[in-house]
Amino acid sequence: MDKLGADFLATIKSIEDRLGANPAIMVLPIGVESSFVGIVDLLTRKAYRWGSDELGAKYDVTSDIPEDMKAKVEDYRHKLIEKISETDDGLLHKYLEGQEPEVSELRAALRRAVIAYKLVPIYAGSSLRNKGVQPLLDAVVEYLPSPVDLKEVKGHNPETGAEEVRQLTKDAPFAGLAFKIQNDPHVGKLTYLRVYSGTISSGSYAYNASRDIKERVGRLLLMHSNQRQEIKEAYAGEIVAIVGLKDTGTGDTLCDETKPITLEKISFPEPVISLAIEPKTKSDQEKLGLSLKRLMDEDPTFQVKVNHETGQTIISGVGELQLEVKVNTMKNDFGVEASVGAPQVAYKETVKEEASGEGKYIRQSGGRGQYGHCLLRVIPKPRGEGFEFINSVKGGAIPQEFISSIEKGVKETMENGIYLGYPMVDMDVEVYDGSYHEVDSSDIAFKIAASQALQSAAKKAKLTLLEPIMKVEVTTPSEFLGDIIGDLSSKRAQITGTEEKGKATIILAMVPLAELSKYETTLRSMSQGRAHSYLEPSHYEEVPQNIQAQMVAQSTFTGRVE
Repeated sequence: MDKLGADFLATIKSIEDRLGANPAIMVLPIGVESSFVGIVDLLTRKAYRWGSDELGAKYDVTSDIPEDMKAKVEDYRHKLIEKISETDDGLLHKYLEGQEPEVSELRAALRRAVIAYKLVPIYAGSSLRNKGVQPLLDAVVEYLPSPVDLKEVKGHNPETGAEEVRQLTKDAPFAGLAFKIQNDPHVGKLTYLRVYSGTISSGSYAYNASRDIKERVGRLLLMHSNQRQEIKEAYAGEIVAIVGLKDTGTGDTLCDETKPITLEKISFPEPVISLAIEPKTKSDQEKLGLSLKRLMDEDPTFQVKVNHETGQTIISGVGELQLEVKVNTMKNDFGVEASVGAPQVAYKETVKEEASGEGKYIRQSGGRGQYGHCLLRVIPKPRGEGFEFINSVKGGAIPQEFISSIEKGVKETMENGIYLGYPMVDMDVEVYDGSYHEVDSSDIAFKIAASQALQSAAKKAKLTLLEPIMKVEVTTPSEFLGDIIGDLSSKRAQITGTEEKGKATIILAMVPLAELSKYETTLRSMSQGRAHSYLEPSHYEEVPQNIQAQMVAQSTFTGRVE
């Protein structure tokens, strides 16, 4: 409210028009811009005034409302009571009979309305001088959902799979969820834990039910922005940072070893975009691996792998912005200067038909030779079903010790790709026959034979390319609707619907990620900066044949099976 041109009521009108919310005005500001000194609480008719010298820590609460505001306060208080009463049948009946509900009744009804997203309470203040912060925090406690509202949390026993229930009290067995990993320059790895039940103490041991390991809890910290407060114990309902956990990752459950439970895991989307990264100097080379490892620990959607064919390090994520932020973090936090290539879409390869192939690797060069021979069958699976290796060898045609080598050869070939060098997915690979030599057969021979057999089978099974499809939501003023839908259609988009929200329109579409490079910039230029988009990975679909043909023509992949 202390900004130049601040207008409380105009901002609320904008919230209604642009966000489609139903605001409940809880306070009116006393003054505006440089003369802003406090607020009037409409429910209690109390005036809160902050001094000019303090940074918001001290304030006075009085019934002394400015004379020129009294009529306005009563008018908006009447509107607020009416708005709250409309959400509750009991209060509405009371209100229509001319009785004013008690403040406690109004607050209880408002809390129910806020949790049901029927009303959005609006408060005024100034972040620079911390004016209005205390009433806002009181409102958070009073009206927003509380962990205490939930009486229990459900999970599963990691050993039996049976459902387990924990009461959310400090007397119940300990259970907590690690929801964030952060690398701190002063204390090292910090694991943020939400304690659902029981207590946890510094210096004790906790059982990681997700990984079946015990971890020592070094120190417990309460995090206050950039300040830390060390504590000895944490209780149900608290969020703490733990120092000393080595192997716990995001989404892991820590619990009492005698009462194990696995809470609902956090699901993360698959990376859909990648780019090559390389250090600028030799000193950066040494730090690059360490910084990438730390970034992977912090963010499960960020992945790193090495392309053995080119020797490049490839980083992958769910969006261009995410990868840009990671590269900047490496530079600013870890001091690693790196060069990056253009973003690449994470395509996948698969087969469309069932087919068989044979691989035979025989080498004789004096002394012990090499012999491996196997027959494989590839079977397509529905999208998103992944890969399964099936051993159907009968009668000892291939000894059991070589089956794992065949599986290893299959997996390596699938990882490197056969068509355009992208990983293969959504298929079963079945080994059903073969032969061996008592002396010459070896792990490496069967591994090579399996690779040859898979390439032979895949060649007959109609290889095809899959591309990631993004779920896109574009929020735009109605006057730009036609232009934006036309632009999306030119990007091979499938428009699934539109929704009205206030004066804005939300366009829902499925769009190939390959068509969305720098889309946010394009969108802003089409809409005078007023439209914005939200993207999230949805699924994979087959790339149209004409685009596949172009990609094959431009590809530099040397391992393609023709």
